[in-house]
Amino acid sequence: MDTLAPRDFVGYGPNPPDFAWPNGARLAVNFVVNYEEGAERNVLDGDPAHETLVEARYEVPAGQRELFAESTFEYGSRVGIWRLLETLDEHGIVPTVFASALALERNAAVTEAINARGCDVVGHGYRWIPHTGLSEAQERRNIVDCVETLERLTGRRVQGWFTRPPNTVRTRSLLAQAGLVYDAGSVSDDIPYYEEVDG
Repeated sequence: MDTLAPRDFVGYGPNPPDFAWPNGARLAVNFVVNYEEGAERNVLDGDPAHETLVEARYEVPAGQRELFAESTFEYGSRVGIWRLLETLDEHGIVPTVFASALALERNAAVTEAINARGCDVVGHGYRWIPHTGLSEAQERRNIVDCVETLERLTGRRVQGWFTRPPNTVRTRSLLAQAGLVYDAGSVSDDIPYYEEVDG
């Protein structure tokens, strides 16, 4: 049994904290754009296999490129992000961006657009890869490289994190060590909650 990541089946129970949203709002809606294009697994980046988390999956031998999957990510970076930002602009919405740092490094125009809008940028990994299967050193490096790169690209240090699921039992500890304040990788409650991590 892993004592580093205990499970909590109780939470706030019948007594959630009493707090008020600004201006008496009864609902908070956060629009989030995941920007991962160019940071996914690809044999061109030295990965042993191509990305398989796509809408239409086709079997391709390990070590070979899957051009249809690549094109779905290219569409997001070349066209989709611009259509999405334009739609959000029309409604006066400034989104949070869950950003893979390598994706922003590879598209300076998207980085500029995110910065110009004043988007809150949340770390989403240097590469958009699962942390399971990584050594502790590799996971730490992915986090630190992401935080440092996003700070260089945006001019501000990220405060939050959303790992490409699934997290590992050490992810939150590594995030705390990197100075991050929150992790958006849990869907276990309707409202934020605190969890002590490494004191």
